[in-house]
Amino acid sequence: QVQLVESGGGLVQPGGSLRLSCAASGSIFSIYTMGWYRQAPGKQRELVAVITSGGTATYGDSVKGRFTISRDNAKVYLQMNSLNSEDTAVYYCTFKNGIRASPYWGQGTQVTVSS
Repeated sequence: QVQLVESGGGLVQPGGSLRLSCAASGSIFSIYTMGWYRQAPGKQRELVAVITSGGTATYGDSVKGRFTISRDNAKVYLQMNSLNSEDTAVYYCTFKNGIRASPYWGQGTQVTVSS
């Protein structure tokens, strides 16, 4: 079992920045992938950014150049810059051991970009 603890969500004005954190604990293997997906009202869940235990990062097209994911062991950070209204969503931390295992999901944290 893996437990995920998210923090850092909240309200930010357009053009501002926010930093999300997610810490995984429990049955963590040597090879894993973790990061964030998000879901806005009326839209499907989409990839934000994920990073492997080896340090390889993958970003969704809508956040490339604005968001940066980083890792410290099994704790990941998402630095979100130049935020706009389209970034408003519930952000879910995700963790997966290896490749074939089923993912774990955090509770989700609300990010609202509004003036």
